Amino acid sequence: MERLPDWLKTNTFSNLRRTKRLLRNKRLSTVCEEARCPNRGHCFSRPTATFMILGKDCTRSCGFCSVSHMRPSSVDEEEPRRVAEAAAAMALTHVVVTSVTRDDLPDGGAGHFAATVMAVRGLLPDAKIEVLTPDFRGSHNALYTVLDAEPDVFNHNVETVPSLYYKVRPQADYSLSLEVLAAARNYSPKLKVKSGLMVGLGERFDEVIAVVRDLRASGCDFITIGQYLRPRKTNIEVVEYVPPNIFDLYREKALEMGFDAVASAPLVRSSMDAHEMLKALL
Repeated sequence: MERLPDWLKTNTFSNLRRTKRLLRNKRLSTVCEEARCPNRGHCFSRPTATFMILGKDCTRSCGFCSVSHMRPSSVDEEEPRRVAEAAAAMALTHVVVTSVTRDDLPDGGAGHFAATVMAVRGLLPDAKIEVLTPDFRGSHNALYTVLDAEPDVFNHNVETVPSLYYKVRPQADYSLSLEVLAAARNYSPKLKVKSGLMVGLGERFDEVIAVVRDLRASGCDFITIGQYLRPRKTNIEVVEYVPPNIFDLYREKALEMGFDAVASAPLVRSSMDAHEMLKALL
């Protein structure tokens, strides 16, 4: 095992079993587990989780991601109900829903996202709901299907700087992701728009600042910046462990550009403590 810098070491949390048992009983997946997030102990112990819908198998093969890339299974029409029941059992006040990318589906899974948002709203009418979606291949119809369900936060991550897309997100397009974010921003003035990226993949400081500027120009209200950690040996290698003071600089620059909330630190992940970003504005 590669030795990590002290600032990337995480605590061991207890009381995780109840959350894991609930998720298994409801036959639900979380990005926390499938993507081997280093913060899953922190989140499960609270408890909270980021629900991953539309199965465990992705139609894309991003270099940074440990989610399975096998042929996807059929869509489980009962999944939205089970997500809502699990969120209610956990007494969540902020529910985050993400998915694998399903390029095999005509709408990219947008209808399933909308059904999940509405199911959660039915059981937890006062909860805030955040969706973290794929790019839907740029389909505005698919995007609007999700947004018509009225989530409180729309999140779509650009993940890295444009020069590294060929190895980090070879089946995605940076400009297309910016277009998706801008379309979401233009959809509703009250919707909060969010995006995030990883560092430590070989990007330059000025490239990160350029991405932050692009995200703000696309209408993003929130941004997250965290350290890439290699989840499996088959994933691309870490080039650099970026020190905390650089994350502080990224945060300062983003706030200067006008973002409402910025989470920038080595262990920051797109959905971790997502409620805190929104709560700060309420």
